Amino acid sequence: MTPEIATLLESATTLERAGQWTEAARTLHTVYEASIRARSAEGVLESMVRMGHCHRGAGQRELSDDMLQLALALGQAHGRPGIEGRAANGLGMLAQEGGDLDAAARLYLRAFELGGQAGDPVLMGETEQNLGILAAIRGDLEEARSRYQSALRHLVRADSVRGRISSLNNLALVHLYMGELNEAAGYLDAALALALQVGDVVRAGGVHINRAELFIARGELDRAREACDEGFEIFSRLEDRPRQAEALKIYGIIYRESGKLHLATIHLQQAIDITRRTNPLLEAQAQRELSRVLRLQGRNRQALEALNRSHALFTALQASPDLADIDQRIADLEEDFLSVVRYWGESIEAKDHYTMGHCARVADYACRLARRAGMGEPELVWFRMGAFLHDVGKTEVPEEILNKPGRLTDEERAIMQRHTVAGDEMLAPVEFPWNIRPMVRSHHERWDGRGYPDGLAGQDIPHSARILRIADVFDALTTARSYRRPLTPDEALEIMVEDEGSFDPELFALFLDMFPELAPTARGAALSAR
Repeated sequence: MTPEIATLLESATTLERAGQWTEAARTLHTVYEASIRARSAEGVLESMVRMGHCHRGAGQRELSDDMLQLALALGQAHGRPGIEGRAANGLGMLAQEGGDLDAAARLYLRAFELGGQAGDPVLMGETEQNLGILAAIRGDLEEARSRYQSALRHLVRADSVRGRISSLNNLALVHLYMGELNEAAGYLDAALALALQVGDVVRAGGVHINRAELFIARGELDRAREACDEGFEIFSRLEDRPRQAEALKIYGIIYRESGKLHLATIHLQQAIDITRRTNPLLEAQAQRELSRVLRLQGRNRQALEALNRSHALFTALQASPDLADIDQRIADLEEDFLSVVRYWGESIEAKDHYTMGHCARVADYACRLARRAGMGEPELVWFRMGAFLHDVGKTEVPEEILNKPGRLTDEERAIMQRHTVAGDEMLAPVEFPWNIRPMVRSHHERWDGRGYPDGLAGQDIPHSARILRIADVFDALTTARSYRRPLTPDEALEIMVEDEGSFDPELFALFLDMFPELAPTARGAALSAR
């Protein structure tokens, strides 16, 4: 390698440390041309693999992929396992950022093996770190910690300061997620000191963002914002959009915890705009945080829309068999869904003085009947939400009609009956993972065709709505209304049997069989209303 090429490579290293990816890539392109002229295979391969990493840092994913694929092939062809391994590591990072974590894991393992063949402890340490990151995403924090500790040993042996900073930073995150805040603080302090010592702006920015998370966990929101300011300033100056998005997500959490919900919404939406279609994992996290802000603002429908987007992204990531943690994240999301839905259902009942607890009881009755009818547990999660929201359209009905003590006029009855259509329209923007809108629209349809709003009959009525109607009628009869006392369960059953032709006969037969186990809940509701 000529002195000219060595000098240019050193200049590129300085630019990389400063996060000036585009300038670094230009310098490395000059190295590439000089290496061609000097017939230096080493210079050509070195410049190519590093250009691939710089293009990734600059957000030029396609160009990065092309360059790294070529470096991978040439490294293999020339018997350079170190080059091949560094290219594989870079391709793994691209796959991880794109949400293909299976491919990322395969590439990292290949890179680690090639690092061993090349006797390159830096490459081995970097790939161990990346495998640790995947373990953390999967929720296996013990494996992540073990990987990071192994990475640190390799990088200390290689005297790689930059690598040590990353390892310390990642070890801090593991301890943070495990709730070991003092240990996390120690690692972050050590990482920041090293980054400032060698002038590694990029890694210093990452440490600042992670310190913000630590301060949030401690409840020190002012210090969290100051740390986030430091990181965001660095990544804005470097025009590093992915890391800006990470900082914006943290800002959103800080402002939410501070009660500044408008600012929280703005920052989380900015994070989502940056990560949409480029970083599904970060977008999924930001959407979930946004849903929590929207719920605090009482914007229930928008909260459900954000939850739905988060759920769809996590479900897409679930395609990876390694992502065990995604199942837990989805389960947590479903709890968030149910929490928002329950809150929205309670807001309906706040308008109607005679239906307190109606949504929860109907959901309970309907889910018991649905389970008896053979509905599986995954479907029941969403079915329960539909049951909670079946009367959401009543928020559009004037309170004087909802609480009128006497009989409704024809005009008032028409307004009341429109709650099924109104609810359907309100939920139209929310693409639930399981279609609950038929339950909302059709739960007043009758088997004999004399229901509303569409006059459906028999099998044309959605199955979920047929189940829901039985539960809804039973609860309506056994609770007080403005115009009558609550009926006993036996009295309600007698009326329902007389109107048997309005119910799906197979489902009604199951209801009759279940009646003894439903009656105590109905009696308790009637007593508590007195």
